[in-house]
Amino acid sequence: MNFRGAPSDEEPELNLIPLIDVLLMTLIFLVLTTSFSNEARLSIRLPEASAEVKQDVPSLRVTIDVKGQFYIGEQQLLNATPEVLRAALLRAAAGNKDPLVVIHADAQTPHEAVVRVMDSARRLGFTRLTFATQQPSGQSARE
Repeated sequence: MNFRGAPSDEEPELNLIPLIDVLLMTLIFLVLTTSFSNEARLSIRLPEASAEVKQDVPSLRVTIDVKGQFYIGEQQLLNATPEVLRAALLRAAAGNKDPLVVIHADAQTPHEAVVRVMDSARRLGFTRLTFATQQPSGQSARE
């Protein structure tokens, strides 16, 4: 039994057609299953931060503690439903059509609570919202 076969002068060929087929099918699969981010379609204007605070603008202070309790000015809201929050915001605005709403939220405040305040203010037609921040420790106010 001779398993070697006859010596041949031909060079072995590498067939690339199956490899190209597999790569093409992979490319088609990836193109069809990829979902593109909606963020690329959004046109947003990011807020600008400055150390300067304007004191002459009438503002409405909303404080949210770490437990998600709401305070309008110094008064605590017993119920955190959107209806109660809207009524308290409207009452605290005291006839001002578009006050500056300053949200003082603890760093550990649930995201839902902050969004609830923003949504309530938007539904009342208050378009000027801002967040209170503090200087990082170790930095002065002039930096």
